[in-house]
Amino acid sequence: MASHPGAALRFLLLLTGLHAGLLQQGEHQNLVTEDVTVVEGEVAIISCRVKNNDDSVIQLLNPNRQTIYFRDVRPLKDSRFQLVNFSSNELRVSLSNVTLEDEGRYLCQLYTDPPQEAFTTITVLVPPHNLVIDVQKDTYVEGDEVEMNCTALASKPAATIRWFKGNKELTAVKTDVEPMEERMFRVRSQLMLTAKREDDGIPIVCLVDHPAVKDLQTQQYLEVQYAPLVSVSVKYPQGLTREGETLELICSATGKPSPEHVLWQRVEEDLPEHVLILGDNLLFGNLNKTDNGTYRCKASNSVGSASADYTLFVYDHPTTLPPPTTTTTTTTTTTTTPFIIPDASATTEPAVHDTRAGDETPLVVDHAVIGGVVAVVVFAMLCLLIILGRYFARHKGTYFTHEAKGADDAADADTAIINAEGGQNSCEEKKEYFI
Repeated sequence: MASHPGAALRFLLLLTGLHAGLLQQGEHQNLVTEDVTVVEGEVAIISCRVKNNDDSVIQLLNPNRQTIYFRDVRPLKDSRFQLVNFSSNELRVSLSNVTLEDEGRYLCQLYTDPPQEAFTTITVLVPPHNLVIDVQKDTYVEGDEVEMNCTALASKPAATIRWFKGNKELTAVKTDVEPMEERMFRVRSQLMLTAKREDDGIPIVCLVDHPAVKDLQTQQYLEVQYAPLVSVSVKYPQGLTREGETLELICSATGKPSPEHVLWQRVEEDLPEHVLILGDNLLFGNLNKTDNGTYRCKASNSVGSASADYTLFVYDHPTTLPPPTTTTTTTTTTTTTPFIIPDASATTEPAVHDTRAGDETPLVVDHAVIGGVVAVVVFAMLCLLIILGRYFARHKGTYFTHEAKGADDAADADTAIINAEGGQNSCEEKKEYFI
């Protein structure tokens, strides 16, 4: 039992001495190397540097422990190794046309006492040799499921595949990584999407992320066929459609493949006889009430067909009125504004497809204006009566009657004269007024 403490003490001293020796050896390590990563086919630079120059011999060995350079001499018969720099503190060697067989740990040795060693690792990158997109068919119909597969062949390390539609990144449904010979990999990515009409002519891009290559991509353009899209518009007139006017409707149809032709028809009725079909347009030469109805434009192609409707309502021709007049008196000036008496037929016009009926606002009869006009006329007549009264009052008639009162009853002329002289004094003045 007493011997155990002494044995433990000796073992502890041994470990301490070994650790100190390793630290001393690390402190005196003069060799410095760096790992190298190079793309297959390019040039790798291997460097062995000495911190403190003590004229020791430097040599470089390959992973198979074959001497590549001893000082500035190359014993190995591989001409791809070339001396770049040799001095008392550095040995630098280039390796051209690097292959996967050149990958591994290279050894730098410094002949000191004790000898020193340092390792440098060469890693070879292999970019994908080929990038291919496989599709099931060249042309799709709107609504079809599209399956695309992008394959990156023979890369090291394994490539990362990304999908894009235009500038929008898509998500793959599956990615498979398959190991190959010589530590290389084959990567296969699958994309699924639904064909839409807006995808026609849009490139689907397969992009590879790999440390050995930049901007490696390939693309496949989608060709999508779809049924026509139809719309009807009015070329003229602008506004309400009224009797006697001309109306032209334009049928616009787009699709892939392009619609072969368009067909105009009147829903549940025949087209009017005076209507003309000019290509894709429908022309009404002289509108009337019998043209009211729904007109349909229909287009078709190999994918399908579509149609668009236009509901026509013909309005009455507007009523024309004389221009506004102005009545002026000595005290007040009133402008009489003409108003339109609404037509009884206009009140029955339905608010159908032709939404332009809201462009005209019905006129409202102003009873205050009519009352004002009547008041002004009555006032003017009263003023006229007063003026005429004053005029006739100033020009009244005055006369005297000189007939002898009772002369008709006298027996003779002398008696009549006597009666006239006596009666003249008592004669009263007669005045008459005429209005």
